[in-house]
Amino acid sequence: MTDLKDKRVLVMGLGRFGGGVGVTRWLHGGGAAVTVTDRATADELAASLAQLDGLDLAFRLGGHDEADLDGCDLLVVNPAVPLDAPLLEAARRRGVAMTTEINLFLQHCPAPIVGITGSVGKSTTAAMAAAILATARRTHLGGNIGRSLLTDLADGSIGPRDVVVLELSSFQLEWTPVVGLSPSVALVTNLVPNHLDRHGTLEAYGAAKKNIFRYQAPEDALLLPAGDATLAPWADEAPGRVRLFGGDEPFALRVPGPHNQRNAQAAWAIGKLLGIGRADAQTALVAFEGLPNRLALVAERRGVRYYDDSKATTPDGALVALASFDAGRIVAIVGGYDKHIPLDALADALAARCKAVIATGAVGPQVAALVEARRRGCAPEVVSAPRFDDAVRAAQAAAASGDVVLLSPACASYDQFANYIARGERFAQLVRTLV
Repeated sequence: MTDLKDKRVLVMGLGRFGGGVGVTRWLHGGGAAVTVTDRATADELAASLAQLDGLDLAFRLGGHDEADLDGCDLLVVNPAVPLDAPLLEAARRRGVAMTTEINLFLQHCPAPIVGITGSVGKSTTAAMAAAILATARRTHLGGNIGRSLLTDLADGSIGPRDVVVLELSSFQLEWTPVVGLSPSVALVTNLVPNHLDRHGTLEAYGAAKKNIFRYQAPEDALLLPAGDATLAPWADEAPGRVRLFGGDEPFALRVPGPHNQRNAQAAWAIGKLLGIGRADAQTALVAFEGLPNRLALVAERRGVRYYDDSKATTPDGALVALASFDAGRIVAIVGGYDKHIPLDALADALAARCKAVIATGAVGPQVAALVEARRRGCAPEVVSAPRFDDAVRAAQAAAASGDVVLLSPACASYDQFANYIARGERFAQLVRTLV
């Protein structure tokens, strides 16, 4: 980190949930003079600021000021910041170097890196892969999941004999061309429409995802799902080896749904490539209990099971969840922030599989209308509940013993919550107090 000493670095986007805390601490530890800027106020960022207490930092909160670029050697951008943000435009005009936390990690990590991306399943696949690899090597899991791994770089916890597993979002990968680096092992779970409010088109979204392998060396590896017509052409663009995964003998799993079997097959492909035996992989996978907000069983009351799948922020994610339970016994809570993704296929599945559909949030009226148009007789029952709390109450009222109440919104949370985690936490709170 000697190259950071005495550099003037501006960190853009601390985040209410601490997304910029790790890189800020790392930069400060490397001797940089760090200023943190965020549109949110100090009160709104209290939890994140508490993690930086005692460090010699400057703060520009409640808005961004171009004057903070004066004398700036490096601008470190939170990937959630829109690419056309005025401060970024000003930095481009001035020729200020820009990067991100993930780029800094890719540049400085001494261990081999496994990168996982995709529209659906990347978090669970990353966690499963880390569990498998941990049977043989010291393994670190991070990126778009968990905490910043820059902290582990700073204290020397990551060594060259370790392995790092990174879940990488399209927002993070959009910035990797700045450093021209890709993980030595890259896996793509799938590609379906998502984040079109940011990327505009599926093609642009896919182009961002391709950065996970675009800068690989010939000896590196890209893993793609067998039989995926959308991703198959990507093999021709890969600089390194290409391996297909899927179709192996199923694993015994605790987590429900055929999608988790697909996640396990993807994770096993990584383990197999890095020398892990199937028996060790099975031991790790059967112990895997799943991740929060991903088909997590919150409670069972009066014979009704309540599942939190708040992480399902796309229609395809919700489709996977709907396929995990018996048709006719599902009370689904669907809706949220509009990411401009078509909902027709989702409406087909809701109408075919649900006992009741509780439509909520900004997209709620659209969901309700689409499902109403597909109803056969009086099934499923369609209830409009714009407020999330009312939606949970309505789901409780519609469910009977033997049913499943499934929060799988198919939409982002930003119309009513800061993120999907807060939405899932509110769901769990309501379930435990209302039931």
